[in-house]
Amino acid sequence: MLKLAIVGRPNVGKSTLFNRLAGKKLAIVDDRPGVTRDRRFGTGRLGDLDLELIDTAGFEDVTDESLEARMRQQTELAVAEAQVVLFVIDGREGVTPLDELFAMVLRRSGKPVIIVANKTEGRAGDAGALEAFNLGFGEPVSISAEHGEGMSDLYVAVLAAEPPEPEWDEDEDPRGEKPIRIAVVGRPNAGKSTLVNRLIGEERLLTGPEAGITRDAVSVDWDWEGRPIRFVDTAGLRRKARIEEKLEKLSTQDTLRSLTFAEVVLLVMDATHPFETQDLTIADLVEREGRALVFVLAKWDLVEDQGAALRAFITRAEEMLPQLRGAPVVALSAETGRGLERLMPAVIKAHADWSTKIKTRDLNDWLKIAVERHPPPSVNGKRVKPKYMAQTKARPPTFVLFASRADQLPESYRRYLVNSIRQSFDLPGTPIRITVKSGKNPFDEEVTDPVKLFQNRRRAQRKPQD
Repeated sequence: MLKLAIVGRPNVGKSTLFNRLAGKKLAIVDDRPGVTRDRRFGTGRLGDLDLELIDTAGFEDVTDESLEARMRQQTELAVAEAQVVLFVIDGREGVTPLDELFAMVLRRSGKPVIIVANKTEGRAGDAGALEAFNLGFGEPVSISAEHGEGMSDLYVAVLAAEPPEPEWDEDEDPRGEKPIRIAVVGRPNAGKSTLVNRLIGEERLLTGPEAGITRDAVSVDWDWEGRPIRFVDTAGLRRKARIEEKLEKLSTQDTLRSLTFAEVVLLVMDATHPFETQDLTIADLVEREGRALVFVLAKWDLVEDQGAALRAFITRAEEMLPQLRGAPVVALSAETGRGLERLMPAVIKAHADWSTKIKTRDLNDWLKIAVERHPPPSVNGKRVKPKYMAQTKARPPTFVLFASRADQLPESYRRYLVNSIRQSFDLPGTPIRITVKSGKNPFDEEVTDPVKLFQNRRRAQRKPQD
């Protein structure tokens, strides 16, 4: 698979081209410059070429400690990783001084570079494309990423620049094991990107004191003790009433979409101000989506009485989110690394619980004990009688309970069964689904006595008395 980096100054259409090659809208696109800040990875296809795509932030001529300088570092890392670089310019504006400066940086990289003049629909950018000859990367490719024009010319150029296939590496991991998908969510500036960077041991994600740096949901692949992991770092979620700008709405939608594809969710909270209203909303959303949840108390080094603070947090979590009772809580500091070693074991345990399958015999042995310990309440003088239970799927664990008068089973008794399953089968905090249906126990013995069969048939055929 060819690794292709898409680079250029802000607002030339890099993310639009990224989405075009990926075949779907993975990156947020807006008319405002500087929307993309982190490197974003995706897979795509151009003709018969399989591509690993890297979308980058717009190149800025700054080298200080500012956010723009850190964005430039991410772009330079993308160029270093790529096999081929697509250098995108705005064909309607032509070559700018910043384009010329970036061209010097790319020439020093030694990577194959294809100059792409974007926004040239309707011959609007012919003059700008001609100017691009002066950058020294050969003939420019004129395209319109928004309308899909010029993709065949781009294919020819990429094919010509593609490096030869490397020899087979015998040490390559042949397992093909699917990664555990982990979404990292929370309010803005809670420390999500800093946490991911600390875990993987590199400055993969852009971080800083400014709130709201991350805008796209950015995936990062990692290996933890032989287990493939895929982190998805997301934009901070705020209360709906505070989300005013179009760009932030797009970021929020991207984050919520990441939750639906995650297996485990890390809800990262600032330990000095945990469990604000938005944190509770996010946790409830994770439970409703049926994902495994791990609470992460970040910036733990700023908390003074840590023992009392942790106990208070767990108590409040059980009071405010009883549907997630027992969900793991990991207190850590991404800055110092303290407590970090407890996070991944908690994630693996939460994922294993979320994937649990319980034997039918064990489940019905438990059901018998649970009903004897706490029988269902009577409804209109008649008692609901649970008869049989089976697990229909995992991820999250989902069960069907057959019972008489199933529609009358109180919700409080369903919650009792959920909590009892969690306690009996060691599934703390795991989302559990129970559907109650009327029907007979499939383990009931079939009637084979001919006398009983005859009596049953006569009873069914007997007409009611007038």
